[in-house]
Amino acid sequence: MDTGKATRRAVLVVGGVALLSGYWKEPSRHAEGAAQIHSVPAHTVPAHHASHPHPASAPHSAPARARLARARSHRGRRGDPDQPMFHVHDGRKRIALTIDDGPSAVYTPQVLGLLEKYQVTATFSMIGLEVDAHPGLVRAVAAAGHKIANHTWAHLDLAYLSPAVVADQMSRATDAIHKATGRVPTLFRAPYGAWSPAVLRQCAQDGMTPLDWSVDPRDWSRPGVAAIVGNIMRNTSTGSIILEHDGGGDRAQTVAALKIVLPRLLDAGYRFTTP
Repeated sequence: MDTGKATRRAVLVVGGVALLSGYWKEPSRHAEGAAQIHSVPAHTVPAHHASHPHPASAPHSAPARARLARARSHRGRRGDPDQPMFHVHDGRKRIALTIDDGPSAVYTPQVLGLLEKYQVTATFSMIGLEVDAHPGLVRAVAAAGHKIANHTWAHLDLAYLSPAVVADQMSRATDAIHKATGRVPTLFRAPYGAWSPAVLRQCAQDGMTPLDWSVDPRDWSRPGVAAIVGNIMRNTSTGSIILEHDGGGDRAQTVAALKIVLPRLLDAGYRFTTP
């Protein structure tokens, strides 16, 4: 499987312990967004966490590893609901921008302003709890013509959860997005890029395309504006799906980087599409 994503999930040791206490708290943020606390109703906490309090130490099953390997070998072909999408396929120099972990009352409006300025359409992967807290922002994103993807209710690592909890996390987020916008999401992004057979089956059952990414500038770690910009410009090519964040913590560096990288990408001849 992708070793980078496995490393980023290692901090879930703390998260597994937190789940036992009845809430989810992410430490300094790894794969997606910065530290945030989401209340998780008791019925969403899987019983197996009691006997396995350190989910990051448990390897994926062989079938799960094989499924992810097949997914990456297919590179996320559009229209294949059984495999995550890692690239878009809309022609030469077409790329996609995805914005995760919001909406945020502070940063989502800033990101929307930049997208409007440069006439860029993006996909916002939203957490159900944040959707529930900021329905007006969700409507503003939809009204501006951007896509909204389901990013689960509470941003848990679904690879370690039972199929019933996976279904609950996904359906509650869908319900929140539908309540706010009147639209049912057709895209799903797994927190941490953690795909499992149960998650992929649920995507197919719910009619959502599993959406991954191919360019990760690690903006969640706040490496500096220059580092974010440099990473994106070095690694973006035709078909790239770029991962950025408007939620989960301090996203000032992300906003500053977007101010630089959006016009640079456009000047380089790239045009934005949505999955």
